[in-house]
Amino acid sequence: MVVVSIDGKIIEGNLNPSSDLDTHLEIYRHHPEIGGIVHTHATFSVAYAQAGKVLTAYGTTHADYFYGDVPCTRALKKDEVESDYELNTGKVINETIGTDALKIPGVLVKNHGPFTFGKDASQAVYHAVVLEEIAKMNYLTETIDPNAKRVDQFLLDKHYHRKHGKNAYYGQGGKQ
Repeated sequence: MVVVSIDGKIIEGNLNPSSDLDTHLEIYRHHPEIGGIVHTHATFSVAYAQAGKVLTAYGTTHADYFYGDVPCTRALKKDEVESDYELNTGKVINETIGTDALKIPGVLVKNHGPFTFGKDASQAVYHAVVLEEIAKMNYLTETIDPNAKRVDQFLLDKHYHRKHGKNAYYGQGGKQ
């Protein structure tokens, strides 16, 4: 692993940083709540990205981690690809995810793949694993019922808020 500054200068390590460095830096610069970013090419989430489809919040598993549909960015334009591709990928992600990236800690980049976020690297990795499982569930749901409906907002609210926020009560947090 290579440690870099927010300006992209190598601080630690003797390898080259990721070719996606400018994408990551662009996201970090605009989202101080993000402490870790993961980018994968996992099969099901890439398939949704290639199709340009959001991951619809169909059920409670999704709602436990993502407070709404996981969006898909617009396609990058030819000039965005030909000049500063990685930077422009970060810009299109920022354009899509809004102001609180940790409520929906993932995005699909059209024709590319998923990026997930967390308060730290470990949480970003966890969200990448969950995102891929949700993509598999969405594929199966849509295969079984192409007309499946999004989870009711009240159920999404319940499942998300029982795990997140000041009134969260799910799990063992705070118990001694």
